[in-house]
Amino acid sequence: MMKPFSRFLVLTLFFILTLTACVSATPAVTPTVTETRIELPTATLAPTVVATPTLTQISATDGLGRVVTLDAPAQRVISLAPSNTEILFALGAASQIIGRDSFSDYPPEAVSITDIGSTWETLNLEQLVALQPDLVLAAGIQSPEQVKAMEEAGLTVFLVPNPVTLEDLYTNLEVVGRLCGREAEATALIESLKARVAAVDAKIAVVNQKPKVFYELDASQDPAKPWTAGPGSFHDALIARAGGINIAAGLDSAWAQMSLEQIVAADPDFILLGDAKWGTTPESVAQRPGWSGLRAVKEGRVIPFDDDTISRPGPRLVDALENLAKILHPEIFK
Repeated sequence: MMKPFSRFLVLTLFFILTLTACVSATPAVTPTVTETRIELPTATLAPTVVATPTLTQISATDGLGRVVTLDAPAQRVISLAPSNTEILFALGAASQIIGRDSFSDYPPEAVSITDIGSTWETLNLEQLVALQPDLVLAAGIQSPEQVKAMEEAGLTVFLVPNPVTLEDLYTNLEVVGRLCGREAEATALIESLKARVAAVDAKIAVVNQKPKVFYELDASQDPAKPWTAGPGSFHDALIARAGGINIAAGLDSAWAQMSLEQIVAADPDFILLGDAKWGTTPESVAQRPGWSGLRAVKEGRVIPFDDDTISRPGPRLVDALENLAKILHPEIFK
């Protein structure tokens, strides 16, 4: 059975380190949309009216700097990452998804879509081709070599750029919406997300005291030196935007281990358990040697947190921001 740490590495270090790490990813590029209109001569016999057909090509630059062109919005889409799957569902394009990777488990309806397996190390090109997609949506978990192999197999592949900010996320939503013929839905979704973020910003603007936060990603390897999210991660950015101080913000990398001595010295007001999905509980944290004296433990502020909402750079990043703000400042969200 895969150890919790290994499972975490699959879901977080590859989905985030390469994509939501929020610092080293390739910036999203605003797509360029080119329309080519073909007009046929109108018949001279009145009163017959002949419709003028239009062929619209959609071109956008992906996360690898490749210009990808579709002759028409994609109706058969394969998603190779959970973030892409969540974006498609949020855009109302669920019926257009004909295949998804094994880790795409949200929303629950996603599990009913054809599972093409894990896309971390290998891709089943034969199965991908057999599904006859109009478009394959890749992500940072796929290597340039894998993208090239899919192209050589005759597939049209768009690697969704790694978002660095929430604004980059909005651009990704717009791009995917155009590629799949869901422009109106993308516009509505983006405006809704922006409004929710603005509401949080307005409430947090009046906050005077910012609590210290330790966000635990995984402690299965060494409970005395758990993995956490440092500078450049969405975890760090959203904690700050939610009115908190990430005690790991001064580390050298976005993903690093933090010693118990460092945690004790910082004495966080909150401990958020991003590894709750793998069985870590407030009770188990309190039982760790040296942890019972921490302020967060003594005052009952060790709280499980759904790490998928931050680890997957999709619309649920805004859910994560709202939840963080409510946890850190319950007094202004009553």
